[in-house]
Amino acid sequence: MRTVFISDLHLTEKRPDITRAFFSFIKRECINSDTPTSALYILGDFFEAWIGDDCSTLLAEDVKTHLESITNAGIDLYIMHGNRDFLIGQSFCNDIGAQLIQDGTIIHLDEKPVLLMHGDTLCTQDVQYLAFREVVRNPAWQHDFLSKPISERQAIAQQLRQKSQESAADKSEYIMDVDQQEAAKRLNASHCNLLIHGHTHRPAVHPLTSPEGGYRYVLGDWDKYGWMIVANDSDIELSKFQITPS
Repeated sequence: MRTVFISDLHLTEKRPDITRAFFSFIKRECINSDTPTSALYILGDFFEAWIGDDCSTLLAEDVKTHLESITNAGIDLYIMHGNRDFLIGQSFCNDIGAQLIQDGTIIHLDEKPVLLMHGDTLCTQDVQYLAFREVVRNPAWQHDFLSKPISERQAIAQQLRQKSQESAADKSEYIMDVDQQEAAKRLNASHCNLLIHGHTHRPAVHPLTSPEGGYRYVLGDWDKYGWMIVANDSDIELSKFQITPS
């Protein structure tokens, strides 16, 4: 049996090629894989934006149908919030038979503990973003936002996205990348030596230079390529595949 990890698909109506690639991925890598798949973990930013489970779109319903095919096949499905889709709720997960997991969840692969994160909280130099994150992750802010009409939520989300893009354009790559010391600190505190995350769009396998050692596997965002990590018995591999343009 094998376990599969993906992140940062940023599904949106503007990129039907990525949606199609994901649907093909489900059949190829999950349901019809040569080696049976036991679980799929989606580690955040699955959608480009999510303004509430009550906001139904053709894309969302199509994606839900395909996600349900995973759980109907007996494959466990786990979803973690990212910085774009942190309002995915229990209702969405119930509809598809998925389990919503917390950032910093620990699982076991081949009986070894592995730390799973989205990755945004590891970017400790991005103080501006972390301050914004603290605001929007507050239950009171989320309750107030979700109580607004869908049209108003859409407008607010668009404004926040535009500000985020403008802010990112002024930041250096160093600020928006992972703090290696913070990653080592999280691994040490979790008693793990393997971390899997996304968010930074910098796919690679990084050995940590801390005394405790360990490795950081970083998933890439889906654009020209789709990225995944497959853990099979004692082996774990980061790989990519071509996405056919629209």
